[in-house]
Amino acid sequence: MQDWNPALYLRFANERTRPAAELLARVNLVEQPARSLHLVDLGCGPGNSTELLAARFANASVLGIDNSQAMLETARKQLPTARFEAGDIATWTLVANEAAPDLIYANASLQWVGEHETLIPRLFSLLTPGGVLAIQMPDNRQQPSHRLMREVAQLPQFAPYIGDAGKVRTEILPIGAYYDLLAAPEHEVASVDVWHTIYQHPMDSAAAIVQWLSSTGLKPFVEGLPAALQAEFLTEYERRIEAAYPLRADGKRLLAFPRLFIVAQRKS
Repeated sequence: MQDWNPALYLRFANERTRPAAELLARVNLVEQPARSLHLVDLGCGPGNSTELLAARFANASVLGIDNSQAMLETARKQLPTARFEAGDIATWTLVANEAAPDLIYANASLQWVGEHETLIPRLFSLLTPGGVLAIQMPDNRQQPSHRLMREVAQLPQFAPYIGDAGKVRTEILPIGAYYDLLAAPEHEVASVDVWHTIYQHPMDSAAAIVQWLSSTGLKPFVEGLPAALQAEFLTEYERRIEAAYPLRADGKRLLAFPRLFIVAQRKS
């Protein structure tokens, strides 16, 4: 995919940061007087979630990892006290002499990475004893917002250019499968907490829903199209979004947005 657009992503910063904050609220870590906590934000994006970590754990060392240079540049300006490095979540691991993390935090990033059956246990294994793995992923592939992307992509004028764009994002596992991956006795787990939340975001218009998704889910569908077809794709997609999300009493449209949460802590 082409690089991400931080400015477009941050147009809905409040809505995107809310699940990040609710994920962090379930993390049971206490700062230690004897040493600083080491926190890693995997897929830190423009730093909005990393800011939450730095604010809660004021004395911790914070490392943000992302594969987008544009996102990293924005994050460094947003939070100069943290360290930000380029990296691929699929292969990221600790470097020599680096302290094992007390927290590996992945907010809305692992849905872009495959092979969760091995990825999730591997990340958990990198934690220090007592450390926490905290994950939030959109679970909305079957919502109208994402189903309609795939339907429009199959239209004959778009299909030759788009190909398998719908497969760029990983089909996440059932919630019980994530519990089983982490609760297995060999992982020395102290606790596993998994839950779903369906957010209902009031949106000003169908166009606002399209704008929200243009920086994330729509990106792999649209970016490979010629410019003229990009506009046609978005027009047809918005027409279908308008039909799928009816007007509410105040003239807004409710965008249902299911998200899956995982918080697992290693034994001390």
